[in-house]
Amino acid sequence: MKLPESSEWALHCAASLAQLAPEDTVGTRRLAEHFGVPAPYLAKQLAHLVRGGVLAGTTGPRGGFRLARPASRITVLDVIEAVDGAADPYRCREIRQQGRGALPEEDCREPCVLAVTMRRAHQAWRSSLAAVTLADVVGTLAPGVPDRTRRLLTGAEG
Repeated sequence: MKLPESSEWALHCAASLAQLAPEDTVGTRRLAEHFGVPAPYLAKQLAHLVRGGVLAGTTGPRGGFRLARPASRITVLDVIEAVDGAADPYRCREIRQQGRGALPEEDCREPCVLAVTMRRAHQAWRSSLAAVTLADVVGTLAPGVPDRTRRLLTGAEG
């Protein structure tokens, strides 16, 4: 499965916001500068995260983004689904019933074994991502990284 680079951006932004105090907000421009990505495109991904209930956004001089709920209640799957959707990436078009090698209809009453295999793999992938929260991700960071992230994104000291 290949995800767009915007998925990586969304995951890193959400994980970075998970390192901040709950009341802290960070604007699109600062997040874009922090990761060296284009602000206009990142803004679209952050908007998806707001619509998906991962982030909350505020406007005004102290506006920006923060997590919409505690990091322990936001999974990696929540982030991915907010920006990429939940659709199964494999679509079986029943080509086993087409062309010169077409199987007879009676041999195709059960779902295609390849479609079933791909669906199981997709479900396993989803389950794996649903088992990891942003709090889990932050918990694996090297000592000092959350303080550094806080300082760089908000100007606040540890």
